[in-house]
Amino acid sequence: MNRRTEEKIAFLILRVASIVVLIPTAFIIYFLVVRGARGLSLEFLFSYPRENMTAGGILPAIIGTLYLVAGTIVFSVPLGVLSAIYLSEYAKPGPITRLIRLSIVNLAGVPSIVYGLFGFGIFVLLLRLGASILSGSLTLAILVLPLVIVASEEALRSVPQSFRDASLALGGSKWQTVRRIVLPNALPGILTGVILAIGRAAGETAPVLFTVAAFYLPRLPQTIYDQAMVLPYHLYIISTQVPNSPPHIQWGTALTLLIIVLGMNIIAMLIRAMYRRRIPW
Repeated sequence: MNRRTEEKIAFLILRVASIVVLIPTAFIIYFLVVRGARGLSLEFLFSYPRENMTAGGILPAIIGTLYLVAGTIVFSVPLGVLSAIYLSEYAKPGPITRLIRLSIVNLAGVPSIVYGLFGFGIFVLLLRLGASILSGSLTLAILVLPLVIVASEEALRSVPQSFRDASLALGGSKWQTVRRIVLPNALPGILTGVILAIGRAAGETAPVLFTVAAFYLPRLPQTIYDQAMVLPYHLYIISTQVPNSPPHIQWGTALTLLIIVLGMNIIAMLIRAMYRRRIPW
């Protein structure tokens, strides 16, 4: 078997693997669109739930989800990027640095319910923040922090070393080099971590169950210390705990959650593509 034949076989295997991954995803999206489109309407999206969530809309759950995701990004992205800068640009190779990286990787595999219990014990009980948007945002920020750190560190490492050397040779300090040279060029990769964090935070149920989610709250949260309805937990409730819940509400809620997650990811990807076009290398 010559090299050309081996290359064709390898490309064929890769194409088949891609199709195998895409088919279930496309099927899920199609299934949700077909079932959920019947329940979507302006009244459903912009009204409050009524009659024990068997009628009305899901506006409080939508707003609560957006607040929670925004709070998660506010807490996780700055801390994650700064941690990645330290590990990539300042930390000296050694056992302590390797231990830190190993701990970050292991944290990414911890079940989300463990983060929920941790957030409940630390933020809700110990710090007395109560079940609130603030507690939920802090808990989800810890959950997605490993994703942000790993993606940001890889993005920083992908910037050519020659860029750093040129900046230092021209008299720039270490921090000036990182801030003006390394970070702008690594921004598209950092946004990849943010995209992953958005998707993870918006779709989690277990952490918000312990720290923020309200079973039935037909009003909008007023402060970060209020409880809130959130779409993943609301979907679980109306699907399993509410008798005679109309199917169109269940499927409409699932489709709305999918649209919100995809919409936020698309916006982040467009921003990433805009910055990517500005990078000449």
